[in-house]
Amino acid sequence: MKIAGLASNRGRNLLHIDDVAPGGAELAVALTNRDGAPIVESAAERGIPTEVVVRADGESRGDHERRVLDRLANYDVDLVCLDGYMRVLTETFLENAPTAINVHPSLLPAFPGSDAHEQVLEAGVRTTGSTVHVVTEEVDGGPILTQEPVPVYEDDDAESLKQRVLYESEFTAYPRVVRWFAEGRIDVDREAGIASIEGDTGGDFPTRRLVSEDRGERLRYGENPHQEAALYVDDACAEASVVGAPQLNEGAKGMGYNNYNDADAALSLVKEFDEPAAAVIKHTNPAGCATSDTLADAYDRALRTDAKSAFGGIVALNRKCDAETAVAVTDSFKEVVVAPGYTDAALDVLRESENLRVLDVGPLGEGADRFAETLTEKPLIGGRLVQERDRQSPTADDLEVVTEREPTDAEIETMLFAWKTLKHVKSNGILFAAGTETVGIGTGQVSRVDAVTLAAMKADKDADGKAADGAVMASDAFFPFPDGIDEAAAAGIEAVIQPGGSVNDEDVIEAADDHGMAMAFTGSRSFRHD
Repeated sequence: MKIAGLASNRGRNLLHIDDVAPGGAELAVALTNRDGAPIVESAAERGIPTEVVVRADGESRGDHERRVLDRLANYDVDLVCLDGYMRVLTETFLENAPTAINVHPSLLPAFPGSDAHEQVLEAGVRTTGSTVHVVTEEVDGGPILTQEPVPVYEDDDAESLKQRVLYESEFTAYPRVVRWFAEGRIDVDREAGIASIEGDTGGDFPTRRLVSEDRGERLRYGENPHQEAALYVDDACAEASVVGAPQLNEGAKGMGYNNYNDADAALSLVKEFDEPAAAVIKHTNPAGCATSDTLADAYDRALRTDAKSAFGGIVALNRKCDAETAVAVTDSFKEVVVAPGYTDAALDVLRESENLRVLDVGPLGEGADRFAETLTEKPLIGGRLVQERDRQSPTADDLEVVTEREPTDAEIETMLFAWKTLKHVKSNGILFAAGTETVGIGTGQVSRVDAVTLAAMKADKDADGKAADGAVMASDAFFPFPDGIDEAAAAGIEAVIQPGGSVNDEDVIEAADDHGMAMAFTGSRSFRHD
């Protein structure tokens, strides 16, 4: 796509479009109506052809526009982009040129005109931004194609606001629309005065997203002390969350970046279970997890998976914390405990630990309500990934038994517990479990067989009163070769739950049969890459 850029001054948006070439678009010519406009020199330095067409004294707008059209005719352009072009275009131009678009430094229809920033400040609004629209004879009118908001800060003046809107809003919105045109996704009906964008139908993954959050607090530092950090709050979140959860022991240090990250991971894990559940998290990975008839027993079983690694970790509970559980939590150093409430006796115990942060996230909800937020996001440099949350929770009926030996009812119960827990282990992940408690966890390995080896080593070396012998193994993705099964058999594993789907499934199943293992396929994997 070839673009004709029209500007009366610097044309910084046009130069930015030339820099990023959205959708492969090319700035074919830069035209100005003013002698000495900086855009001419800037474009020439880049090798972009330039045209200067000044309106003569007494020349009508129509005649001037016809001369502009004559110049543009030499460049075979597909789209006209205005950037501070200080002329109102008439039908003479608009009906004889390709579609023309413009960017305005406010969220139209509010604050039209050349003094938009001053109007914003005078009105006292807290949000402004930019609007890209189709050019019509109506000043700052025409169908709106996209808008990009930015905040207005208390100490802003017109100049600071102008700079923020340009660099944080216009530089995002204008290339976006150019890319849509280059991809053929915009349809403009001039007669009807409307424009439509292909795929802009809403739903979970619309063409355009608006993300707006307010800073909740500045944090002491980020992942490391040399990194600054802050917590931003989504006030529309309908799910129990560590964000904004009151800290019940006011004398303790505030939550840090890593504390929030780990506490969120821990809370997400215990939400998986209807039964009393406890989890200990270290660096967003489970050091142990268990369910039981009582919360205190669940915590004891979770801790004994790897009490060494649990030192300095984060504890999450899915029931109101009682005094017995609180005593166990404070028996060794923990950074944070998260629960949907605490008894007065539990708080008396927990508050004796000076540096333990105690978070009350409120009721977790029932069933699917525990996972009311359906999407998860991961920021990237230059964008963000958005996906559906992994809310799979297979039942016994969902499992496909593929081995000669059928798993026992007890093994199936353990398989389902292990699968729910494994969803929260960083890939490649392997988890050994017995009953409804973890025995050994192999996290974040680049080789699946190494993850099996690590889980076996942790079970043998660090688990208190537990053993891999007779346990169930869960794998977050298929086994590409039988070596992982052989390694598990050597550790004493007797049953396996895994997704299946490898080209070598037959060999893997044969290895399980050779070892007398029971194996069930879920048909879906549970990768967690961050």
